[in-house]
Amino acid sequence: MPEPDSPSQTAAAERVSACIITFNEEDRLGPCLESLSWCDEILVVDSHSSDGTRDLAKSVGARVIERDWPGHVDQKEFAVRAAQHDWVLCLDADEKLSAELKREIIALRDAGFPKAAGWSMPRLSTYLGQPMRHGGWYPDRKIRLFDRRRGHWGGANPHDHVQLDGAAETCAGNLLHDPYRNFAEHLRILDSYSSIGAQGLAQKGVQARVSDIIFRPVTRFLKFYILKSGWREGWRGLLLAYLSAYGCRLKYAKLLIAQRIEDPGSKE
Repeated sequence: MPEPDSPSQTAAAERVSACIITFNEEDRLGPCLESLSWCDEILVVDSHSSDGTRDLAKSVGARVIERDWPGHVDQKEFAVRAAQHDWVLCLDADEKLSAELKREIIALRDAGFPKAAGWSMPRLSTYLGQPMRHGGWYPDRKIRLFDRRRGHWGGANPHDHVQLDGAAETCAGNLLHDPYRNFAEHLRILDSYSSIGAQGLAQKGVQARVSDIIFRPVTRFLKFYILKSGWREGWRGLLLAYLSAYGCRLKYAKLLIAQRIEDPGSKE
């Protein structure tokens, strides 16, 4: 007898491909895969992991493609186009569906995904052991379920997002997100993302000024700590607002240094 969430329960049901991109995610990929076990296909696009990521994915029946890393947007778009089915559900390895969100998506699938080109879902992130509902971290809605015939991945690395040709509906259940294994990893990612961000600004022709390093971080801190109520998260909220400001300062500092080295005669 089929499982309650089996697609064979109704002729109206669409087939769904889950798409995940990975690199050395063996230690946290399991919960993500488990939350997607009901999907008709799980596709993992891996960037030459040196741990057991690919073996773990294969052990639960996922289809694995190994591919060089071209950037967040291109890798996610490749995964969507390589999937077997037109309806795709895209998660990162540090994300998983809550039980409520899983039930919602299964109900939508069984109804044939009516009305919309895609669905957004609130993302609830955990930081150093605590779910964060303030400071700009929630609801942090993301479109992750969509018809690839009417949508694609866009944005600027590393801040990718789905762009739809059509309307998006909303899910109520949370997408659960645990972005950092520890504080040291958070600092490493800040450094990496600030470099990618600086490169992106340079490609757009943005000219960095000393004032960007002074004033932009202050504005960013006040935005997340005061305007978005980061203070309600206690010391974690203070730390996150500070690190957001630090990442902003680092990005513009890297841009400024690159431009001054390339053009030593440039002035403020």
